[in-house]
Amino acid sequence: MTDLVTRSAPALRRAAPALLGYAAVRALGLLVLALWSAARDKSAYTLLTARWDSLWYARVATGGYGHEVRLPNGDVHSDLAFFPLLPWLERFGAAVAPLSAADAGLTVSLLASLAAAWGIFAVGELVAGRRAGVCLVLLWAVLPVGIVQSMAYSESLFTALAAWSLYAVLTGRWVTAGSLALLAGLTRPVGLAVAAAVWAGAVAALARGPVPGGRARPVLGMALAPLGAAGYVLWVGHRTGTGPLGYLDVQAGWRNGFDGGLAFARFAGEWFTSFPAALAGLGLTAGVALVVWLYLAGVRRRLPLPLLVYGGIVTALALGASGYFGSKPRLLLPAFPLLLPLAAALARPRTARSALVVTGVAVGSAVYGAFWLNGSGPP
Repeated sequence: MTDLVTRSAPALRRAAPALLGYAAVRALGLLVLALWSAARDKSAYTLLTARWDSLWYARVATGGYGHEVRLPNGDVHSDLAFFPLLPWLERFGAAVAPLSAADAGLTVSLLASLAAAWGIFAVGELVAGRRAGVCLVLLWAVLPVGIVQSMAYSESLFTALAAWSLYAVLTGRWVTAGSLALLAGLTRPVGLAVAAAVWAGAVAALARGPVPGGRARPVLGMALAPLGAAGYVLWVGHRTGTGPLGYLDVQAGWRNGFDGGLAFARFAGEWFTSFPAALAGLGLTAGVALVVWLYLAGVRRRLPLPLLVYGGIVTALALGASGYFGSKPRLLLPAFPLLLPLAAALARPRTARSALVVTGVAVGSAVYGAFWLNGSGPP
């Protein structure tokens, strides 16, 4: 433990500018949300803790699985769609502190977002240098849907586990990487992207020749990585009596599936049937093109294979899903490796110029987040 603290202190000092910048961006977003919500006679706290997915997580935390809602059109919304790690942490928080499940969920999200920021910095610093690491964290913080990082949702928790698992892969800590991937797999279905990154890194390391510490560690990391997601999916199939792929039936009840982006393409095309809706269609198309360009830019920069595998799978699952299209920006939130080319570019100018750019975008992000969450918000 003493050795761990000794090694963590310098790492925390290196990450301090990134963490302070991240905290400042999130504080700005929460302040704008509070002011905007008060002007509309709404509770910012309720918006952060008691809407959409956060309600489902809190219900699982307090009552376990088994709740479902049957809609008039025949769809069945089952709480089995929600992976268990966040509800487990909410239940634990409510048991050890005077908190409700919603309070505990918000606390977990806030702490996990800081852990995610630190992990993202660690990856960015390792790949592109300290300045790029700081810029990477700030870019992740100022994403238009960054307010989700401060909600009682699972995105921050998942991103923290994914970022540190990827860092462990890049530094050859295979058992740690596999263990964190296992936990990520208990957080969201896209946890399989983390497992795939661990497998990609381990296979590449084994193919290069002798591995420091022996071959057993990467093999063990590979064995651990998919157990979380696979275990929960198999448990859902057993509970529902629908077999190993029963989780897909649960998702179908929410009209979630994967069609390679056909439904999303049709959705985008519908915006071009009238004006001025076509302007929104152009914006949507430009956004998708930017995401694809960022991924290809990472390929051209020869980012480490685990980052490309992870970022590619998260992006493919987000854009190729056939579910509610308004949630796609939120589903892309964990794909922070896509921001590495922008972070490297932002790290080159003088600090004052970069700070000015980030500040301007942060203000825009805070306003957009408050507007978004006071409206339809994230599903």
